Amino acid sequence: MILETLGSVVLGVALSWAALRSLPGRLPSRRTVFGTGALGALFGAYLMHSVLGAGHVAATVVGAVVIAAVTLSLLIRPHSRRLSRSAAA
Repeated sequence: MILETLGSVVLGVALSWAALRSLPGRLPSRRTVFGTGALGALFGAYLMHSVLGAGHVAATVVGAVVIAAVTLSLLIRPHSRRLSRSAAA
């Protein structure tokens, strides 16, 4: 259980780092992204361990990384484009 948790958190932080490297202008501060990745992976490990039970270490870690990716995707902001007003408005 401890190795599942630590492995999931490490992979969540690595996923956060990769997201910051690939989308630097579309994410909030680094602290927020790393915290969200780690906590998302921790919650994912808890959820997957509760669903699958003991003995499914690989599936638990994979599920935790997927849930961390989903929580990180919620932080992505759209491209900053100027909104143009239509002539009718």
